[in-house]
Formats: sequence, structure tokens, C-alpha cells
Amino acid sequence: MECTSIVAIHQPDQILARLQTLHPKIIDLSLGRMERLLAALGHPERALPPIVHVAGTNGKGSTIAFLRAMFEAAGHRVHAYTSPHLVRFNERIRLAGTLIEDAPFAAILAECEAANADQPITLFEITTAAGLLAFARTSADVLLLEVGLGGRFDATNVTPPPVATVITPVSMDHLQYLGTTLAAIAFEKAGILKPAVPAIIGPQKPEALAVIEARAAEIGAPTVLWGRDFTACSAGDGLRFEMGGAVETLPPPALAGAHQIVNAATAVAVARTVAATLPTDPRQRADGLTHAEWPARLQRLTRGPLVALLPKGWTLWLDGGHNEDAGRAIAAHVDRWRRDDPTAPVHVILGMLNTKNPTDYLAHFKGRIASLSTVTIPNETATLTAEETAAAAHRAGLDAVTVTSLDEGIGRAIAGAEPGGRVLIAGSLYLAGAVLADNG
Repeated sequence: MECTSIVAIHQPDQILARLQTLHPKIIDLSLGRMERLLAALGHPERALPPIVHVAGTNGKGSTIAFLRAMFEAAGHRVHAYTSPHLVRFNERIRLAGTLIEDAPFAAILAECEAANADQPITLFEITTAAGLLAFARTSADVLLLEVGLGGRFDATNVTPPPVATVITPVSMDHLQYLGTTLAAIAFEKAGILKPAVPAIIGPQKPEALAVIEARAAEIGAPTVLWGRDFTACSAGDGLRFEMGGAVETLPPPALAGAHQIVNAATAVAVARTVAATLPTDPRQRADGLTHAEWPARLQRLTRGPLVALLPKGWTLWLDGGHNEDAGRAIAAHVDRWRRDDPTAPVHVILGMLNTKNPTDYLAHFKGRIASLSTVTIPNETATLTAEETAAAAHRAGLDAVTVTSLDEGIGRAIAGAEPGGRVLIAGSLYLAGAVLADNG
């Protein structure tokens, strides 16, 4: 029995599988289960380093990637909690710059499992508790804490007041949990705001901004707003950032896409806002922007069996964006590709979950791409079938052909043998994770 126990504790996947069986029959968004478990664990949330809490619909992970790179360039030890993972669950917990290893992760999961005592809890809640426990036990200067769903009742919203809150652009997503209007979703995101804690707010649609500003005024949270207090734009070969009347000239962000200018600028605004606690200088911020890494966000793949299928001069790209605003941002980058090289066609292979809306996502691609193939996400029960996604594409005014695999999709894209084409695999972080497992 003892040997079996030792082996099991080093296998986080086995523990995660057991924890999934504790999932409540109904997901009621509340903090009660988290508060109960954290109390049983001795309140690790009270022993954390200064926190930057990040909510929003699009750009949360990229903003955190820029912040982490900037803070690390300044010599700070940085914890980061993000979701979902792409290939390994461990990706969600980064301890002082390093992904948590299997053995300590399994040990902390087992500790949380024992403290929970078989009571109902979601997998995200108990793994968030495990993350907070790991963060409390490892020295660091800052914790970058990403909201999983919403904000007000998210499992991460249990810590003492952070040094800053951040809300990246809010759009329609997770309607079954957060509400069916942009105002309702923005209200849930604004639930992370705290009295007297500066809130850095990225660009928002007017109805979302009105709700966020009203909540900030109600509780006394000072706001730092895109377009009023800070802004940024491309300038020559770099980025022109302006805040408080001061201009900072920065290099272009390492992450591709015009939308990353907003995420980079939001990160710079956060860094400048918390400078008294976590100092950075312009050189360190510039270094962070050029070295940030965040997979599956308009990422070019350079190795693996899928890349090997491409003719000389072709490139393979991967993106996990999955809602309407993500579709708009990716389509804008397709426009940039077409301007840079009008002779290089762009072929898209798309797979999406059944909780997403492919029609709204794909509406922005009409007239921009050479072909669209749809695929069922492998080994994912919540996937739309290739046929369902193709039907959604037709509703968006695009021709689509179903394929049974990514290999077949690439084969179809290159069949015309155009020189220097691009293939973009897109639509889901779950599909992106499957791709990176073999090609990352």
C-alpha cells in the first residue's frame, strides 16, 4: 500500500481525474466552496506576494505574458496563474518563473483533495486552491492572477486586495454563466475591482465601459482608462505609448497582431501604475515587450509533422481565439498578411467547441481567405463536428469543406500549389493544444 501511495502521489493526472468526479451537479457561481477549502488549508490566500488581478474576455493571457516578461526583465520573481492550459495542466501554475513540476504539483493536489474531504467542488476551484497554496509557499515579488470565468464569483476572487486590477476588452462569451448582454458580462468582470485599488481598463465598447466605470465609482476604485489616461499606436518600426502626458517609445511587441498593441500598452500602463511596489524602467519594459511568449496566439510553427507537410516557402500558423472579437482581430491580421504579400493565399482550418459561435467568429473572414476547411477537434467531447462548423460557415457567407484531420486540411490547402501560401489553424485553444502537443 505504501509503495502504491508513493507512486500515485507523483501522478497529477490521476489526482485530477479523481477531482473531476467531485464536480457539483449544478455550477452555481459562488465563492462558498473556495472559502471553505481555503479555510481548511489554513488560508494560503493570506500569505501571497502583491497581486495583479486580471479579468476580461480577450487579451488576458497576452497582457499577463507581457507583464511577466517586463517584471522579470527588472529582476522581479514572478508567479503567474493562467488558464486554460494547452498541453500540460502544469502550464497554469508558474512558480517564480518556472512551471510547477509533477511531483510537487501532485503533492499539493493531494493535500487539497484531503482538505476538501470529498465535498462538491469544481476542478477549477480546487486547482486554483492548489495554485494559491503553491504560490504562498514559494517566495516571489508578485503574483499575476488571471480570472478563469467572469470575475465577481470567480475562484480567484478570494484574495486580499491586490496592488492593481486589470480589465482587458470585454465581449460576448460564456453567455450561459455571465449573462446574455454585454452590460451583464461587464458587471461580472467588474466584480474584481476593489476600493482604493487602481483599475487599469483596456479599450471597451461603450455599454461595457459604462458599467465598469459605474462600479469603480461606487466602490471608490481609481481608474486608468485606455483613451483617456493611456494610449498607444504603431509608429515607424515601434510603438508610441503615451500616459500622463509622457511619451515612451517602445519596440514592437513580440506577439503578432495589431490587437497585441492594446495588450502591450495595457501591460505597460499596469507596470507604470504599480511602479512604487514593482519598479521597472523604460529599458526593462522594452525588453519585456520583445521577449514575451504566449503560445497559440498567432504563433508561427516551425517544426513538427504538420510543418513537414508544407511545400517550400509556405508557413503554418496557430491561434486559439474563439469569439467574435478574436475573429475580428485575426481577420485584421490576415489583411496585413495580404498587404505584405498579395500573392500568398491564406487557407484556414477551423475547429471550435459547441459552446462557441462559429458564425459570428467567421463573419470577419468573408472575402479574405482562399479556402476554409472545418475539422472536429480530436479527443474533445465538447467539440462541434466538422459538419456543424461548416454549416455555421455557410451561414456566415463562406464556402467550407469538411476534413477528417489536420493532415487532410493541409493537403487540401496546398493542392493548388500556390507559391508561399499560409495555413492558419484556428478556432479553439483545445485544438491548439492538440496541435502543439505534436508540433510545439
